[in-house]
Amino acid sequence: MSNDSSATTEGMTLIDNATGKELPLTVIEGTVGPKVIDIRKLYADTDCFTYDPGFTSTGSCESKITYIDGDAGILLYRGYPIEQLAAKSDFMEVCYLLLYGELPNAGQKSKFESDITNHTMVHEQLHKFYDGFRRDAHPMAIMCGVVGALSAFYHDSTDIADSHQRMVASYRLIAKMPTLAAWAFKYSIGQPFIYPRNDLGYGENFLHMMFATPCEDFKVNPIVAKAMDRILILHADHEQNASTSTVRLAGSSGANPFACIAAGIASLWGPAHGGANEAVLNMLHEVGSSNRIPEYIDKAKNPDDPFRLMGFGHRVYKNFDPRATLMRETCHEVLDELGIKDEPLLDLAMELERIALEDEYFVERKLYPNVDFYSGIIFRAIGIPVSMFTVVFAVARTVGWISQWNEMIEDPSQKIGRPRQLYTGELSRDYVDVKKRG
Repeated sequence: MSNDSSATTEGMTLIDNATGKELPLTVIEGTVGPKVIDIRKLYADTDCFTYDPGFTSTGSCESKITYIDGDAGILLYRGYPIEQLAAKSDFMEVCYLLLYGELPNAGQKSKFESDITNHTMVHEQLHKFYDGFRRDAHPMAIMCGVVGALSAFYHDSTDIADSHQRMVASYRLIAKMPTLAAWAFKYSIGQPFIYPRNDLGYGENFLHMMFATPCEDFKVNPIVAKAMDRILILHADHEQNASTSTVRLAGSSGANPFACIAAGIASLWGPAHGGANEAVLNMLHEVGSSNRIPEYIDKAKNPDDPFRLMGFGHRVYKNFDPRATLMRETCHEVLDELGIKDEPLLDLAMELERIALEDEYFVERKLYPNVDFYSGIIFRAIGIPVSMFTVVFAVARTVGWISQWNEMIEDPSQKIGRPRQLYTGELSRDYVDVKKRG
């Protein structure tokens, strides 16, 4: 298969059954994956739109960043299998790969890590910005606000036509997101903010800002730090999902990068997207104890019961989630390292995992535990509260969002997003004065 980004292959013909008119359509073939039918001139030629709620059958852009084959359980970052990256790489290297398209050499990696590390502090005035929120505000609500506000503090990197400013903004977002996220957590529990340390790695620094206090020295467990790094890698990008599409759509208007990432955070907040691992823990709380598992398994199998086991199966991966295997390994490493036993919620999760991997109903339907199931358990084990689950996801996904945004800005065919609709409302009608309405 050609390595050209958009090789034209054979065409298709659309036939209007009412008139017999034929319309030739070009078929475009990418490097791998389904071919796409070019319908850019469809409206001009036929006076018709396509109808595709959720855009699940529509290619909205051309991209070289991430590839997913849900049937085969494949996830590639710039062509590299996620299994190899999670096992052999680290998050900073993966960030460089997503941004620039290639793995860095030793010198490039060292400089990139230094550049990111030296941007982890935020403007001190942002410290006061948090005070405007209620203490019980959801951390994702805070993140939407403070990330959007970055454009007011770093307006020297908001000119999207300037490649250098785009690079500076990208580095700032990747570097500062853990600081902002950790501070959102600290604010919600009333503890003082912990500033970043330049002697710590990315994930390690994030955990330090989350859990350290001024009262005593805090050392991050290396196994937990490794787990966090892997979590960040596995969540760094996932093709054109809801939040990434939101970032691209916001960016298509020419909005600054900080505003675009804030829009992505808002989209990620939904329980059907980034909130899925939070939903797993809520489900475990609902089940309550291991002796109630059979009852809930029966509910899950009953097609007339609305109950669903959260964290099992995936709308994209129809076989298995390649990230879940790695996350399962990481999950058990963390539980073993921390010596967590007789913790009811985690015991419950492990029993559900066992049943799902052995029960014919789940095996036949390929309803295996997914990445959200295991990440929720890990977060619970290391003391990250449920309200912070999606925030950690946002920290990881920032590099994917900003890589996708940069790719879109540099695309000469990029246009402002303008989805169409099938209108089913009233036809034109005349206004009736309120006194004459029945």
